[in-house]
Amino acid sequence: MKKILSFLAVLTLGLVLVACGTKTYEIAMITDTGDIDDGSFNQGTWEGIVEYATEHNKTHQYYKPAGESTEAYLAAIDLAVSGGAQIVITPGFYFEEPITEAQKTYPDVKFVILDGEPTTMADNTLAVYFKEAEPGFLAGYATMKEGFRRLGYMGGIAVPAVQRFGIGWVAGAYYAADELGVEDYEYQANDYTYLGGFAPSDNIKSTAAAWYGRGIEVIHVAAGGAGSSVMAAASESTNKWVVGVDSDQAGDSNTVISSAVKGVGQAAYDALELFYADNFPGGEIWDLGAKEDGIGLPMETSRFKTFDQDDYDAIFEKIVDGTVKVPTTVAELDAFVDNLGYEVSEALKNNIMPPKEQ
Repeated sequence: MKKILSFLAVLTLGLVLVACGTKTYEIAMITDTGDIDDGSFNQGTWEGIVEYATEHNKTHQYYKPAGESTEAYLAAIDLAVSGGAQIVITPGFYFEEPITEAQKTYPDVKFVILDGEPTTMADNTLAVYFKEAEPGFLAGYATMKEGFRRLGYMGGIAVPAVQRFGIGWVAGAYYAADELGVEDYEYQANDYTYLGGFAPSDNIKSTAAAWYGRGIEVIHVAAGGAGSSVMAAASESTNKWVVGVDSDQAGDSNTVISSAVKGVGQAAYDALELFYADNFPGGEIWDLGAKEDGIGLPMETSRFKTFDQDDYDAIFEKIVDGTVKVPTTVAELDAFVDNLGYEVSEALKNNIMPPKEQ
């Protein structure tokens, strides 16, 4: 019923836009599986759109699909275009198939897809990726440097972007352990899991509470809105922390020690700026990392007590100049950790990339 009502609300908005003809929205965003206020991927993207549109007096609107199917996403895109959209921004790999179709149906409309790309790239589409392993690495490194030793990782589902966050997180912890001289450090396999989705739930809160109860000090949760459930568990514990994801989530909970940020809002802003300058980079694929200033930790809002800006700048620069090459696959992680004199267990490798997906 909730999905039906959501569809009716979007449909009504689309009909009003077409029938009245008095109000159109030239910038459109289609949300993925989460909500506009998920504190993560959707919200960060929308905030970038709002910032640009407000500064330049551009009309803008977001549309939430009725479901999580290609048909539902395409229906939302249809409504956006019928409502006047000249550029449509879609956050999430779920849009790969819908954009493959929509870019052909609407050749005069520009499309931006974040964290994915259509099967064939048309000259009216821009695809944007982020090097998630790098902010994951920075977060794992900073957390270990802060003095924590029991780190946990909860991803939404085992898709490449979520896996890269986790691989970076583990690699960063090992790199810091090596610098600190922690000779017996081992990241435990049962401290790494996927939740099966991106929505908050009581089950996720209970799982996080159990992890904290058995000694985990900090959980990096790369699972969109599900992070709020982990934050809730941390808030009911003592000296337990969360590392957020995608956007700066420090304002969501006092338990957020930092966030592994992808510049989704900035990417949306930059794409809009190029579009309105008649220089839309259609057909291009961007891959944004530290070198492009597309990722990082928001140190100004982080709650570290000993890991400071100088520490952060030093490790960030090592990534930029290539001194540290952050691993992005399980094989690269294995070699990276081995080179430091440690070992990644087979159980942890299988948890990072479940055998059926290898």
